[in-house]
Amino acid sequence: MNARSALRRRGFSLVELLISIVIGLLALLFAVRLMSGSEQAQRGGVGSSDAMQNGMVALFSMSRDAGQAGFGLNDPILTGCDAILNADAGYALAPALRGTATVHPLAPVIIESNGQNPDRISFYSGSSMGGTGSVRTLSEYTGGTSLDIDRVPYGFKLNDVIVVAPEQAGGQCALAQLSENPGASGKSLQFANGVDTPFNGGELGAHYPAGATRVFDLGPSASLGFHTWSVDTGVLKLSATDVSGTGTTPASVADNIVSIKAQYGFDTRAGAAFTPASGMSVTQWSSTMISADGDAVIGTPGDYARIAAVRIAVVARSKAPESAGAGGCKATTAMPVVFATASGNATASPVTVNVAVDGNSVAWQCYRYRVFETIVPLRNFGWRP
Repeated sequence: MNARSALRRRGFSLVELLISIVIGLLALLFAVRLMSGSEQAQRGGVGSSDAMQNGMVALFSMSRDAGQAGFGLNDPILTGCDAILNADAGYALAPALRGTATVHPLAPVIIESNGQNPDRISFYSGSSMGGTGSVRTLSEYTGGTSLDIDRVPYGFKLNDVIVVAPEQAGGQCALAQLSENPGASGKSLQFANGVDTPFNGGELGAHYPAGATRVFDLGPSASLGFHTWSVDTGVLKLSATDVSGTGTTPASVADNIVSIKAQYGFDTRAGAAFTPASGMSVTQWSSTMISADGDAVIGTPGDYARIAAVRIAVVARSKAPESAGAGGCKATTAMPVVFATASGNATASPVTVNVAVDGNSVAWQCYRYRVFETIVPLRNFGWRP
């Protein structure tokens, strides 16, 4: 037996064992990194899919409201009137500034701009096909739960929501709910307070002269489209007159929505150049109300009459954060920017969006974000009586 055969019978040497262990550890490390990379790619793909789905649901829901905005409220008498709504209705009208005063205007859209943080966006619309101010008051109104009108109203029904407004545009208007069918009481409208009429508070809350006041029918209360969209801790929420219980506790619509933003599209053409009957044209985008009619007072009815379109942006994030590396999270390195592109005759007015969510211990840089934008012409508002 030679020496080489003897060595073979002794097995592996220590050096060979160490080399085998090193090779095995390298293979294991490679496998772990491969699986980790695959899992990270899968999580990124799933997160991107979640953000896409949630963002599309949010944008579709809001753009649908914007498409109906202004229906029944496009009469110049109603546009921008300071509305009174009974608190028992369970829904609060959006506040806005008119000069230095706070009002609650009836308009197709009210944007409560919040800088880089999420906006609150309200869209208002009625459902009555005969929503014009077809009747006038016959006597002076100083209080109570009835109005004397100049004729038996056509199309007005029990539980319809009405708006009482002075014929002089820009005055104070009031919403109420019919507690009786108009035919039962002749030439009068009844809006008594009760469990089934939460829009009524015992009186309208304003004084209206005889003969110079119109009454508009916005349709049944169950289909009144007064909707307010907001974001709370990464959840898109809706408060609406036609969704029971959402006035004080908004309903959740989509999760992982970190921000919603909106801009008014104003038609600022001056003098004879402003021809709404021939079509509106967006000449300026703004996140806040401006003096679009040139009278130097911000938020007047004339400014709301100049809104031609609304621009909406939704920012959604991935459901799961990505793991932080040695230098921290780098999934996103800069906060998203919305409204960065020009449109039509108006230049862009970009807005940087704060995507950090209050109460979330994970840094915003650990998530991936998707931005969804659309422009919705206010077609109902352009078709004015």
